[in-house]
Amino acid sequence: MTTPVTIVGAGLGGLTLARVLHVHGIPATVYEADPSAESRTQGGQLDIHENDGQRALADAGLTDAFRAIIHEGAEALRMLDPHGTMLLEVPDDGTARRPEVLRGALRRILLDSLPDGTVRWGHKVAGVRSLGGGRHELTFADGSTATSDLLVGADGAWSRIRPLLSDATPEYTGTTFVETYLYDVDARHPATAEAVGAGAMYALTPGKGIVAHREAGGILHTYVELNRSAEWFAAVDFTDPAAASARVAAEFEGWAPHLTALITDGETPPVARMIHTLPDGHRWERVPGVTLIGDAAHLMPPSGDGANLAMFDGAELAKAIAAHPGDAEAALTAYEEALFPRTEGFYADAREILDLCLGDSAPHGFIDFFRGAAQE
Repeated sequence: MTTPVTIVGAGLGGLTLARVLHVHGIPATVYEADPSAESRTQGGQLDIHENDGQRALADAGLTDAFRAIIHEGAEALRMLDPHGTMLLEVPDDGTARRPEVLRGALRRILLDSLPDGTVRWGHKVAGVRSLGGGRHELTFADGSTATSDLLVGADGAWSRIRPLLSDATPEYTGTTFVETYLYDVDARHPATAEAVGAGAMYALTPGKGIVAHREAGGILHTYVELNRSAEWFAAVDFTDPAAASARVAAEFEGWAPHLTALITDGETPPVARMIHTLPDGHRWERVPGVTLIGDAAHLMPPSGDGANLAMFDGAELAKAIAAHPGDAEAALTAYEEALFPRTEGFYADAREILDLCLGDSAPHGFIDFFRGAAQE
């Protein structure tokens, strides 16, 4: 007897879970609020780590498909000061220990690996309630319903499934990333393109910084990082892109123009992405028939681990379900007993990375961190 699995959220974690279940012959249904796979962009590049993300893709049987979408050379890194002076340069050495891929391309290979109809698009969860015996009823925004025997919240920071297990809610860290893009950069923005180089560029000072990644096709994807209150950002009118860009750029007065051009010349409306976190070491007591993966389970500041952990969670949960056929509770218990200690240390790591980027030691603390990592 296989265990029918209901997954809420078609992000990388939820899709990895569905794929590894499929590899083991276990059916799953994924409910996703987006109307289609192409309805919105899926974010920028991800570095996929050997110990978790790549292991999850191996469990999914997608290693070759993953290797085919790697952005070669993108592991290069530069750190600049506000005037554009090089402080550190780390070339891509070709070892591809943490190769870069576009999130959207990775999501596509996962979607393409699933049977038709696995993902039910346009199903935004409006409510969920326990029916007892480990079963749950989902109600969607269009009024339709579905019943689950085993429910997995893979629905990110603002999970609608998490309240079944935990009272924890995400809290604002005091840092916001403002996202912008430049296109055809070598022809249209050559000085900025040269400053960023082939991979990632960091220009960091205490409380603020500009981080950009070169993506395939001559694209620069930028996150302008600011330690500011929620009220400060609420006062910026992001419905007026030009005014919002000017307000954010004003925080970088005196910086090199080819760096501030990443803000002022942005070719998409700037988007403020407020960074939230769950309490350190977030965990819950076992509740029959339901669990969480990815940001729904362990939201923390971005440190390069989030997508990798979500995919690994999905793969590990799928293997636990496969190892306990017909016994959902044994599967969920085994998964959570490994999940909590596995992820606990990542909270401190994420806080440390954010502090190295924008804390009092920036940029030199971050430089020392990368030099140490390069020597390992």
